[in-house]
Amino acid sequence: MSKRNDLEHKALQHIMNTGFDGILQSDLWRKLGASSREGSRIALKLEEKKLIRREKELRNGRWTYRLYPKRLPAKIDSIADVPCLMCPDNPRCDPSSAISPQSCDKLTDWLLSVSKNEAGFLGDS
Repeated sequence: MSKRNDLEHKALQHIMNTGFDGILQSDLWRKLGASSREGSRIALKLEEKKLIRREKELRNGRWTYRLYPKRLPAKIDSIADVPCLMCPDNPRCDPSSAISPQSCDKLTDWLLSVSKNEAGFLGDS
């Protein structure tokens, strides 16, 4: 793997680990030991690939960018409270039967609550 691809991968990992807070572009390059020129190119490349989004921010009287991941890594706690896991009808639940995910009020309510909680995070995904 080339140095640039390696830095790109490390940058993406750092950005993903920041989650909702994002990271200032200049802080990221310091952490990676990259030059600002190299860092800017990597940020543009990641944005082009639709892996991150960049938002202009005024910091200490200078314009910079805050970098946010477009997607966060999946975590088990994201599905820990799905109602299907403890549902007594789970063994009989099937899309082709009377008991189905399409007609389950508990599953619908859970999906709506999850989508409301995450709706604002990705913005223009």
